[in-house]
Amino acid sequence: MLFSEILGLKHIKSYLTTSANRQRIPHAQLFVGANGSGTLPMAIAYAQYILCQNQNQENTGGNDACNLKFDHLAHPDLHFVYPVATNDKVKKHPTSDQFAEEWRSFVAKSPYGSIFDWYLSLGIENKQGQIGVDEALEIVKKLSLKSYEGGYKVMLIWMADKMNIAASNKLLKLIEEPPSKTIFILITEDEEQLIQTIRSRCQVLHFPPLGEQVIKDALLKVEDISDTKALKVAHQANGDYSKALHLLHNDGGDNQFEDWFIQWVRTAFKAKGNKSAVNDLIAWSESIAGTGRETQKKFLKYCLDFFRQAMLLNYGAKDLVYLEPNTSGFKLEKFAPFIHGANIIDISKEIQDAAYHIERNGNAKIILTDLSIKLTRLLHKKSY
Repeated sequence: MLFSEILGLKHIKSYLTTSANRQRIPHAQLFVGANGSGTLPMAIAYAQYILCQNQNQENTGGNDACNLKFDHLAHPDLHFVYPVATNDKVKKHPTSDQFAEEWRSFVAKSPYGSIFDWYLSLGIENKQGQIGVDEALEIVKKLSLKSYEGGYKVMLIWMADKMNIAASNKLLKLIEEPPSKTIFILITEDEEQLIQTIRSRCQVLHFPPLGEQVIKDALLKVEDISDTKALKVAHQANGDYSKALHLLHNDGGDNQFEDWFIQWVRTAFKAKGNKSAVNDLIAWSESIAGTGRETQKKFLKYCLDFFRQAMLLNYGAKDLVYLEPNTSGFKLEKFAPFIHGANIIDISKEIQDAAYHIERNGNAKIILTDLSIKLTRLLHKKSY
């Protein structure tokens, strides 16, 4: 993957290539960035720069055969690990190698894709993928061997926060003292979800969200759209190139989430002292609970963003508001006054707690019903 194919992030490209040129390559690095910011393509390009001994920021000039292998993500000294789960193809003890073909296809088509996009490609969107102890054993086995081409070996762990405790503990010593010329590149959207002992052994590199102009230019380059449309989508994407593509093609699920959210808050408004509306909230909770846990978590994140956008609009920060609801009869300007400093912290906490409990396999119907009842009270809370 060429550095020129990666959107923006010139300062990170320069830092990584300079450190490689000077042979100051940390043995364990943690790339932290929100979805769609380019952590995965940057990690692949960086691995290619090191393994192929390339010489410039176009990621060329080194070993041609090596670069050709990277074009197909088939270099024997580049190892990938990513969250997986059982599906129709793999019935038990899933590991990354069993989904290598699907992974190469996913990266080729959607290098900026989200973990939910990855689960959809595997048909496991109703499950929660993880990096388990079986995977950790495979990593130990692979890295105990010498490199195929006599140079570095790179172990790239995508969404490293999905490592369970058993896998994390298994890899801890290996990350601290890896074999000679072995590089770990861990990628995560939330470094707090990694155990502290692993984070402390990695050099951390934070990726900022992509700028609106960067996303706009990329859309104009690859999509047949107007300048005005590209600018609007880039603004709504909020630094996430993957979201920009989903918005453009209307395939990211946000329309469904918007319908669920607006139905939810409208019912919650009516539910105070209204028994039938409370029953409607319970029915709503049952409906959402019938979807997969990853869908539920993604929806709750959407809700969190929606409430925050409403608060920003309420306090006059219009330049920071990128959300534009399409539902007939619903105006963000009319909803915004109900979200303020007296309730936004509590609303955020309740949503985050709900997502936490769903991730840990709590009963989704009970969790969402409890959240809905609490929302009814919080929406009617007066501002200071």
